[in-house]
Amino acid sequence: MNFIQPVAVKEVASWISATLLGNDGLVLQGINEIHKVREGDITFVDHPKYYQASLHSAASVIIVPAEMECPEGKALLVVEKPFLAYEAIVKRFRDFTPIQFVSKETQDIDPTAVIEDGAIIGPHVRIGKECHIQSGVIIRPYTTIGDRVVIHSGAIIGTQAFYFKKWPEGYQAWTGCGRVIIEDDVWIGSGTTIAQGVSGDTIIGAGTKIDCQVMIGHGVVIGKNCLIAAQAGIAGKTIVGDWCVIYGQAGLTQNLHIGDRTTILAQSGVLSDLEGGKSYFGSPAEEARTKYKELATIKMLAAKYNEDRKNKIE
Repeated sequence: MNFIQPVAVKEVASWISATLLGNDGLVLQGINEIHKVREGDITFVDHPKYYQASLHSAASVIIVPAEMECPEGKALLVVEKPFLAYEAIVKRFRDFTPIQFVSKETQDIDPTAVIEDGAIIGPHVRIGKECHIQSGVIIRPYTTIGDRVVIHSGAIIGTQAFYFKKWPEGYQAWTGCGRVIIEDDVWIGSGTTIAQGVSGDTIIGAGTKIDCQVMIGHGVVIGKNCLIAAQAGIAGKTIVGDWCVIYGQAGLTQNLHIGDRTTILAQSGVLSDLEGGKSYFGSPAEEARTKYKELATIKMLAAKYNEDRKNKIE
């Protein structure tokens, strides 16, 4: 998430009552989880396993649970519980506002857009030209929708990410500060859910068509002109290239990269990155031709085994 305007690291330290180590003259542009950080960002780390990766990431400021050596040019903010400090910063910029109290002044809806009765649209939402938002659609805050987008009844855009911090006593949901960005000429079917990003954005590329009852996880990036059939699910932060086709009930796990012009056949389970320009099938998904040969071989082996048993019995 980008801040509305740059913020001095000293000011951030005061918000969370942190001890400031390192470069106290830094000015910050935004806040992001470690997977999304850029130069000028603040992030946090609370597990020794990830200290070095965080300290040497692109982040300019890292919230940490104990004093440690600060990399040159960066700053550390020391607090007891970094996750709670991160949450406190996010909530300064993403106050909870129930949708029933939405001010129309925070919305930017083009007059050519058709918004049917019964559609619910939250604050800080932009909807472009010639869109059609059907009754029963819910568009939650900080969603940006391009031109000529069609969203069918029952779709939910910008639902909270299924992303939790584990404490000894249970789980705490992360407060999302990412957006959903839907580019031009996208089609979204009934009952589809698109989660907001935790700190980065969930993006649906121009020209992509999504069927009914599809789940798009937090921070997922879908390329341009993709087709995604019913009941497919894509887990958080996975990136899908342009002109990809994902058939019904296929499932993609988190943090994957799917190359351009990839086809994923029905009910496939994708557990690793896929090279573009190929078709994949099965669970775990493999190149379709290879998988079909394997299945044919297994079938022949089973037939031979049954024949051998029959001959022995006779």
